[in-house]
Amino acid sequence: MQLSFVSQPRYRLQFVGKRTIDILGAGIGILLLSPLMLAIALVIFLDSPGPVFFRQERLGRGGKPFLIWKFRTMVVNAEQLLQDLEHLNESDGGILFKMKDDPRVTRVGKFLRRTSLDELPQLFNIIQGHMSLVGPRPLQLRDCTLAIAEYQNAFTKRLELLPGVTGLWQISGRSEVSFDYMLHLDAIYRDRWSLWLDLWIIWQTLIVVMTGKGAY
Repeated sequence: MQLSFVSQPRYRLQFVGKRTIDILGAGIGILLLSPLMLAIALVIFLDSPGPVFFRQERLGRGGKPFLIWKFRTMVVNAEQLLQDLEHLNESDGGILFKMKDDPRVTRVGKFLRRTSLDELPQLFNIIQGHMSLVGPRPLQLRDCTLAIAEYQNAFTKRLELLPGVTGLWQISGRSEVSFDYMLHLDAIYRDRWSLWLDLWIIWQTLIVVMTGKGAY
């Protein structure tokens, strides 16, 4: 996968501030939420066979792959079962794979996805520098391959940004948002980025998570 990127550093002090907020936010989050994360790990362990965590290769900034961490919400052979479910894909355009009643999702996994608690281990990805609190969601390689084939220019620009745990997509409908509109939202974020925008998105994310809107 050959991609080329043009880096245009802007607002250097704000970028330093963004990284500082990422480290502080993720560090404080890990400390405060560690009892909850331990409880989630125990429930996953008791609910279904398999590891507590799910790791998957995603494309990060500049198209560089990294391993994302999540709490496991599916059966252990979920990726192998995907081929048999592709024809049931409910996402607009088929770039992403979405099913409201995905049979691979476990009982506990449904709750974790609805509340976005499965994303908590990504706080460690932030500490590692692979992700930010706010930015475009990092997509799995299946989705990236399809996106580059159909939206190469827009998707390449999207990969100029550090991926985030949350972003404009998450506060605008999450799974209900089409891929085209997701790219549009990512372009808006890229062009209008500021620390204030990040803080506003974080605040809106808390509201969306509490309501569970658009998650499945």
